[in-house]
Amino acid sequence: MTAILSTAYSRDLGDELRRLRENNTSFGGRAMAVQLGWDPSKVSNIETGKARATEVDLAQYMATCGKDLDYLQDFTNRYRYAFDLYFAQAPSNLRTLAMVEAMAKKIFVYEILSIPGLLQTESYMRALFTEAGIESSEEIERGVERRMGRQSIWQRPYRPECVFYVHELALQMRVGDAKVMEDQYLRLLFNAHILRVVPANIRGLAFRSKCTLFEFAKASSLAYTETDLAKVFAQDEAAVTWSRSLFERLDAVALDEEQSKTKLTEYISGLREDLHDPRTDLA
Repeated sequence: MTAILSTAYSRDLGDELRRLRENNTSFGGRAMAVQLGWDPSKVSNIETGKARATEVDLAQYMATCGKDLDYLQDFTNRYRYAFDLYFAQAPSNLRTLAMVEAMAKKIFVYEILSIPGLLQTESYMRALFTEAGIESSEEIERGVERRMGRQSIWQRPYRPECVFYVHELALQMRVGDAKVMEDQYLRLLFNAHILRVVPANIRGLAFRSKCTLFEFAKASSLAYTETDLAKVFAQDEAAVTWSRSLFERLDAVALDEEQSKTKLTEYISGLREDLHDPRTDLA
């Protein structure tokens, strides 16, 4: 076992080991350590992602949990990258991201072309998945369910401190019908205390990558971005520094809370005017 800087993925896989122990044995953490002949802190450090387990450690742990060689090999292949300061995951894998959001003390988000997932309405999500070309209704509903599940952080008594920077291009991008957009604008207006609109005339920032910066009480800060191809987690100092610089620039140019409310109200009013303008049917 090697002590090392924990990462989002090491904490995720460590938690997977904890759940494996709880679901497949009657041992608590200390009893597991006794069973394996380990120091009691070793199980805790591995399960919290604070220390890297060796292949022998994993083999002993898996055997105690009743897992076979194929299971061990699959986990070991994933665990190989657990402590990388840069790592990517498939877009459908939301477990690490959800865990990061749940653990974060502060979350700073910058979105350019769509509303941040944590602030999306269910109808907006569904329309977004549909217009992205996902044809299977089952796959769309799974995507909506997973994203709605992430929003459970808002129901927690100690939810993270958040600031969402949303470029005005995202407000202009029509997703679904007028009712979908009106509901989404209203959801943003309700959350205006944590929303900062970046005006459309701030064009330089529109060409930057969307980004999220997570800060934790007892772990290193983490930068995150995603595309249709992969979710990318970066704990490298240069990546975190770049992200902080981006959010400093956003803070300097974004509208304040009251200005953001006014901007959202303009979009809601414009949408309602379009709905009552018979000329829109002639376009």
